[in-house]
Formats: sequence, structure tokens, C-alpha cells
Amino acid sequence: MRKINLIIIHCTATIEGRDYTVSTIDSWHRQRGFDCIGYHYVVYRDGTVHEGRPVAKAGAHCAGHNANSIGVCYIGGVDDKQQPKDTRTPAQRDALVNLLMRLKRQYPAAVIRGHRDFSTKACPSFDATSEYADISKM
Repeated sequence: MRKINLIIIHCTATIEGRDYTVSTIDSWHRQRGFDCIGYHYVVYRDGTVHEGRPVAKAGAHCAGHNANSIGVCYIGGVDDKQQPKDTRTPAQRDALVNLLMRLKRQYPAAVIRGHRDFSTKACPSFDATSEYADISKM
């Protein structure tokens, strides 16, 4: 069992209003040389949560932190000009909170951070650390 101390939030950096699937993301990641999708969970625009990579397997989503983290990604994150934008639908917002609360109960030592806290990217296009601070403190 992996020791989980981080839950890292990502976006797919895809244009607002467009749907993508775990299968599509898996294909993108395989093209980049990964053996499968790098995220553990993907939240679709309709709020459904889909499993990606098994949690028992280290992710491929945040360099230097994959061994001890869970990667959660929502579909969206940029506007039609490819500029960072918080594009989460109300259903995605609710689903993310519910998923994070469940993961936090399962991994009480984990803190929630955005990918941007570990890289120069804008991902997930909002401040996940402050938005989910109350869940992180649970």
C-alpha cells in the first residue's frame, strides 16, 4: 500500500464546454510514453467521477510527487483562446467536494493542493489549496 500524503487537483487544459473521456486522456498519456492514464480520478462535466489509474499504482501527474499522491483531474480548464479559466460546472464542483471528502476520510494524512503549487503551470486554473483548505484540515 502506498503512503498517501497529497491529493493533487488538475484540469485537462481542454476548452470549456467540450467533453472528453478517461479513454481519450489515456490515449493522450500513452502518446506521451506513459503506460496508462496518469490520473487516478477524472471528473466529467456532468459531475460523474471515473476511475483512471488504480490508486494502488503511483500516478503520472506531478513530477516529484507521484509516489505519495493521488491525482484528481476535472475536464476543462481553459477558455476558447486556450487561456486558463476555471470552467468547472456546478456538477463538477459538487463532485470534486464529495470525492475529496471521501479521499480525505480514506487518507487522513493527505493535504489537498493544486498542480500549480508544484509547477509553473496554471493547472487547475483555480486556487485548489485555498478552496479546499477546510477539507484538507479534516
